[in-house]
Amino acid sequence: MEKTTNKPTVCLGADHAGFLLKETIKSYLKRLGYEIRDFGAFSEEPSDYPDFVIPAAEAAVHAKGRAIVFGGSGIGECIAANKVKGARAALAYDLYTVRVTREHNDSNVLCLGSRTVTGRPDLAKKLVKLWLEKSFSGEVRHVRRLKKIAAYERQRSLT
Repeated sequence: MEKTTNKPTVCLGADHAGFLLKETIKSYLKRLGYEIRDFGAFSEEPSDYPDFVIPAAEAAVHAKGRAIVFGGSGIGECIAANKVKGARAALAYDLYTVRVTREHNDSNVLCLGSRTVTGRPDLAKKLVKLWLEKSFSGEVRHVRRLKKIAAYERQRSLT
């Protein structure tokens, strides 16, 4: 009998600077029962984050799922992921920023910088767990803002 879970598949992407943190989080998520799609990088050899982050974000958006992307700071990864239509990527570095990315912005891509959580794998795990467990609040003001962003995306894709 197949094991079923209500947990979403999590797409992962990282450059060389985020590789080790990605691997730590990948193992952690597997222990929690999540299915993983790993888009790379697969080593610490120098690499370019768009090659891994964009496919991870696209897969998450297409599947109406979630992605977590990793780099040195997470900033470039956030910029790249937000180029994907339908991605709402957010850089987070503490419990507050993780919480509001979900509650207020309904983020579907979490961006983490390995250098902001260096030596603190427990913090990274807490951030990821909270992000995956938090729901969008659905408050009218937040819904209104997200609709405006989506409308802009649709308009820009037509030009």
